[in-house]
Amino acid sequence: MGLTSNKVLVLSILFTALLFAGTVWCWPVLAPRTWRAVSGRIGLLFATQLALFASVGLGANQAFGFYAGWADLFGQESGQGVVVDGTGGAPGRGPLQVLDTQHVTASGGGRARTGGQIQKVAVVGRTTHIAAPAYVYLPPEYFQPRYRERRFPAAVVLTGYPGTAEALIKGLHYPRTARELAKDGRMQPMILVMMRPTVAPPRDTECVDVPGGPRAESFFARDLPDAVLAHYRVSEKPGGWGVIGDSTGGYCALKLAMHHPDVYAAGVGLSPSFKASLDATTGDLFRGDTALRDRADLWWCLKHLKAPDTSLLVSSSRVGERNYKDTLEFVDRVKAKGRTRIAAIILDRGGHNFNTWRREIPPALRWMSGRLGNY
Repeated sequence: MGLTSNKVLVLSILFTALLFAGTVWCWPVLAPRTWRAVSGRIGLLFATQLALFASVGLGANQAFGFYAGWADLFGQESGQGVVVDGTGGAPGRGPLQVLDTQHVTASGGGRARTGGQIQKVAVVGRTTHIAAPAYVYLPPEYFQPRYRERRFPAAVVLTGYPGTAEALIKGLHYPRTARELAKDGRMQPMILVMMRPTVAPPRDTECVDVPGGPRAESFFARDLPDAVLAHYRVSEKPGGWGVIGDSTGGYCALKLAMHHPDVYAAGVGLSPSFKASLDATTGDLFRGDTALRDRADLWWCLKHLKAPDTSLLVSSSRVGERNYKDTLEFVDRVKAKGRTRIAAIILDRGGHNFNTWRREIPPALRWMSGRLGNY
């Protein structure tokens, strides 16, 4: 059973409850002040607390999608996301392969024409040779006869770090929210490409083209759109693509829109940072390349580079978010440049968590929808 399995969580809770009941039941027997009794009490208390912490941790991981599996949790993820085949894929296969499908629950049944469809895919970058899993949400209109010639706008949706792509579906409800908004006429139908920004797990690349390492920015800026375009009816024209993310994914979204406005006409950063982090999870991202380091710093970009022709949206909270002052300053600096359009969602209260982002995702998707072309 996987780390994110509901069965694992239920079994953990039941085991904790049994340990608690056993501790209460056995406590009188272990009352004597002998070393055996004392050791028994210590063992029961330790086991009960350990089981309780495990249950809480599993529940938190279910809610926030920190780790995708046991290997991910214990740092044993072996896949480096690099394909050795120089063609960027196996012979006879394209850069995107569909591995599985599921329907989005909707009134009227579980048909793709009613609720849309989520496809689990494997994407292989033709130039970066990065291989990464993703989930693609196709709106109901994609399968309806009257839209069979239509090309849809698309948005890349990124998690934070470590994050899991499944959390974008189960925890943040992107497909369900997009379907409901489009059904009510509050946004146009869009294709969502949902994935984690960590293309070389367990390393956090901060969407940087690491010298001698994974070229994460190039993957998201070129290879991913090309792979999706080759497989789905997605807009090929400028202004048809957006990118949205939370936390680390929010930083990546802003950077991709600012660095590649020819690809991404809109970028949304929910609780973003504004420069690449450097810590034990990232390692040395820049290898002494000061130009690369500067380019990964959005403050530096605003000061030294020409304002890109793109639209940005950032979010924060007056109470509960550490980036509140930085967000306000970022908005002011972007406005001062003149060419880049920017908007903000500022909540009165909200932490760096899924509950906050679920409140921000509907207006963010509506905002993005209004800035992407309808083809």
